[in-house]
Amino acid sequence: MRKKSSNSRVPLSSNDDRSKIPSVIDWMGINNTSAFALITFMSLTLISGLAVVLKEHQNRTTFNELQQLKDERNELEVKWGQLLIEQSTFGVEGRVEQKAVNDLRMQLPTPAEIIMVSYE
Repeated sequence: MRKKSSNSRVPLSSNDDRSKIPSVIDWMGINNTSAFALITFMSLTLISGLAVVLKEHQNRTTFNELQQLKDERNELEVKWGQLLIEQSTFGVEGRVEQKAVNDLRMQLPTPAEIIMVSYE
């Protein structure tokens, strides 16, 4: 059999229960200012570190996007240059013919004036 100890607890009334409920600050053990300040600064340091990591990730993502856009710009500049060369190539024939007709008064020969030369 068990013996009841002399220091057994006596149930408290409901008013006493409510007054004995510890606050969150007491429960966490930060009821003095130095412990509260330490936990506050540690929390702020953690939040600051996470913000730095997030910003670094955003910077790297944005930098990668910038590099892709620069590559695309370079490709478009190359295509533009090719198109300008192509345009100038096609435009040269008409310009040469126009200068030959106007400035040098050249004209296309008639079929009777064309002489065929053989390679023999």
